[in-house]
Amino acid sequence: MTQPMARTAAPIHEQIYARFRSMIEQGQLSPGQKVSSLRALATELGVARGTVQVAYDRLLGEGYLVARGPAGTFVSEHTAPAKPAHAKKPPVAARPSPRASARPSAPETVIDMEGGNPAPLQMGLPALDEFPRKLWARLMTRQARKVGSLNKPPPAGYMPLREALAACLHRSRGIDAHAAQVFIVPAYTASLALIIDALGLAGESAWIEHPCYPPTAQTLKRMGLRVCNVPVDEHGVDVGFGRKQFTNARLAVVTPSHQSPTGVALPLQRRVELLDWAGAHDAWIVEDDYDGEYRYRGHPLPALKSMDACGRVIYCGTLSKSLFPGLRLSYVVVAPNLVPQFELACRRSVHGGCPELMQAVVADFIAEGHFSRHIKRMRTLYARRRALLAEALAPYAADGFVVHLQDGGMHLLVDVREDLDDVALASRARASGFAVHALTTWRNGSPGRRGLLMGFTNISSQAEAQRLVTELFRAFDLRR
Repeated sequence: MTQPMARTAAPIHEQIYARFRSMIEQGQLSPGQKVSSLRALATELGVARGTVQVAYDRLLGEGYLVARGPAGTFVSEHTAPAKPAHAKKPPVAARPSPRASARPSAPETVIDMEGGNPAPLQMGLPALDEFPRKLWARLMTRQARKVGSLNKPPPAGYMPLREALAACLHRSRGIDAHAAQVFIVPAYTASLALIIDALGLAGESAWIEHPCYPPTAQTLKRMGLRVCNVPVDEHGVDVGFGRKQFTNARLAVVTPSHQSPTGVALPLQRRVELLDWAGAHDAWIVEDDYDGEYRYRGHPLPALKSMDACGRVIYCGTLSKSLFPGLRLSYVVVAPNLVPQFELACRRSVHGGCPELMQAVVADFIAEGHFSRHIKRMRTLYARRRALLAEALAPYAADGFVVHLQDGGMHLLVDVREDLDDVALASRARASGFAVHALTTWRNGSPGRRGLLMGFTNISSQAEAQRLVTELFRAFDLRR
């Protein structure tokens, strides 16, 4: 770190963070190697000590560095170059199988109430009361006046939107991709269907997290894959278990930034293990980054895709959870060598797509900076609303309902004591109009940790939070 910081638009602490991360991932800094102290590096670079502290805190939080008290700060022993040792050549593009190509994209599975106002405590729903409707209406009116705005979009998506997303992902998630590598689809399940079709994975085995978002398993099964449940512990998906138990799997679908539904983040060591597994077994990783923007402590974690040197990670994102669900707009980012076969898969797809007018409005919304400002504002708002629900639930900890606050996300997981049936509780809640889910149902009913999943994004006040929780526990009717 003897070179001066570059004169770029990026803040100095971001440059320090990026340089250290790059040096660690490329092997220029070895596992266990001691790094400069805060004071020494600040003096060397001619910057404030606090600037270096911000960069180091982020590196510590993401697992690249470890602090050992008076001994100093060291590169984590669990780091390794991002490029898997077993995958020195780019992956060969898979040939789509007739079986996969003939299948239509899987429809979205509904696990919450639809239509009208959102149900209380509904998950995965952005704050509709805070959406910038006037700005959106102005952008839509401007686009609607343009010739061609009502056309059917190209199969892979509206190019200005693909360009805007590529630039946005580079800034916010550390993903280097050109617009041609970004494909627009109407929903997450359509993303999975496109990936399976393009890579010809029908008939193969796939790891899924256990527990996981129910439509993941449902879609994979409909597309002809064998589902392999890999347990999730306090560090995320257990990669070692998957490698031992399901040696022939060709696909892993994971949520590394914020596991759905437990909320844990996959640490650096397991990320490296997962990438190494994919390279060694000619396998693919689907990274579902469904709410990676919403992290309330520290910076948003870098995407797994940003560590992928061999093109094994396929990144899936959605705008329906950050803007509004009626948008029905998701996207897939693939390696450059996979672009031709994904273009073919898009052309033969039967799922349709988001109208070009809507895609054009979203492109403007992102390109003009409204999206990044909206995300920043929602992150602050959600942190406050998350606290409101957690505070309202706190008195019930004595009754065996314990809230575990994770670092990010759009829902809370409330542990339920062992003598209570979380499925029965959720059923009573839903009968009373609450969109509460039981953790057991996200494990397909298998035994294990019991809990309740509750969304907090549309709780607007402390009084509302208190009222909803009181009514919810009345619906539970714990005297039964």
